[in-house]
Amino acid sequence: MNPHLQQLQPYPFARLREAMQGITPPAHLSEIPLYIGEPKHPTPQVVKDALINSLDELSKYPLTLGLPELREACAGWLKRRYDGLTLNPETEILPVLGSREALFSFVQVVLNEQENPVIVSPNPFYQIYEGATFLGGGEIVFANTTAPRFLPDWSQVSAAHWARCKLVFVCSPDNPTGSVLQKQDWQELFDLQDKYGFIIASDECYSEIYFDGKKPLGCLQAAAELGRGFDKMVMFTSLSKRSNVPGLRSGFVAGDAKLLKDFLLYRTYHGSAMSLPVQRASIAAWNDEAHVAENRAQYQAKFDRVLPILRQKFDVRLPDASFYIWLHIPDGDDLKFTQELYRATGVQVLAGRFFARDTPHGNSGVGFVRIALVDELEKCVEAAERIVAWYDEYFQAA
Repeated sequence: MNPHLQQLQPYPFARLREAMQGITPPAHLSEIPLYIGEPKHPTPQVVKDALINSLDELSKYPLTLGLPELREACAGWLKRRYDGLTLNPETEILPVLGSREALFSFVQVVLNEQENPVIVSPNPFYQIYEGATFLGGGEIVFANTTAPRFLPDWSQVSAAHWARCKLVFVCSPDNPTGSVLQKQDWQELFDLQDKYGFIIASDECYSEIYFDGKKPLGCLQAAAELGRGFDKMVMFTSLSKRSNVPGLRSGFVAGDAKLLKDFLLYRTYHGSAMSLPVQRASIAAWNDEAHVAENRAQYQAKFDRVLPILRQKFDVRLPDASFYIWLHIPDGDDLKFTQELYRATGVQVLAGRFFARDTPHGNSGVGFVRIALVDELEKCVEAAERIVAWYDEYFQAA
């Protein structure tokens, strides 16, 4: 067996299940699960129609490179979304089976275990970053994200680690904090890249859930605006959150043509081709913005209703983007809060410490819980009301 498998840690949801063993919520209250970031809005009809109308193509083997029409649709979306950003659909765009699969497999292409490589990640972080690093034979080093901006503090990475750094993961909009890198933040990272020569892998799967028209600035867009090419940088995106199709497993990677050429070779052998009906449905999704605007409006309505309720007891902000609330717990015990909230109210959230690792600079997930506003509006409102109603009882008892 691969010895690196022993390095993998339990996924946050497995840790949550273990923490909740033996805890039973009140029988008269329905459970409200706000712990997992699974979109629950309806799948757009335009996507379903395209999928159904192309089912006959299940009889054909797809190419790993994907249909030219799909890559052109992705390039067209990038150009519309990022103010004229232009990529070559032949060499700079590659369809993938969702961002999770691609993030993991990209690391396997990049790392050379003999070089004792380092990957730098934000902390808290998406667990795939760590697992991919371990299974690629690398060492992961964390840069904590802390209040008030909740952006990675790159100064926490030593010069020795930077010298061995092969790749830096960026998540913007961030999971779980909802923070977004601004142009000056990208410039800071690009300056480090110029000094140390690492690859930037930008995870942008929440880019379309933003508020007040404030579109998050993407990695490739920032590079273009700052007069850089796409050398040693790739962005990952997905339809899961944008189009409410997590089960479709569809996204794409864009950026450095040299990296994508090697990535395509790996994927061809790995067997990562997207079925033709899924490609047809993806084309329909990338070409349609009406359903995306409606999706955003639904999340905006949830924040508009939920935040004023939570602000009765908590210091809580609207995220820059994403459908998460990164809620600070006054006494700092996010695990106990998560357990007792479920016991008393039936509301399930996720303890922040489960997203992060202990570092010399602390565990920056401790003291927070992630609330995913994925359920229907009234359920999210009811959950917030239950939390606020229970607040005084909990903290007085504590």
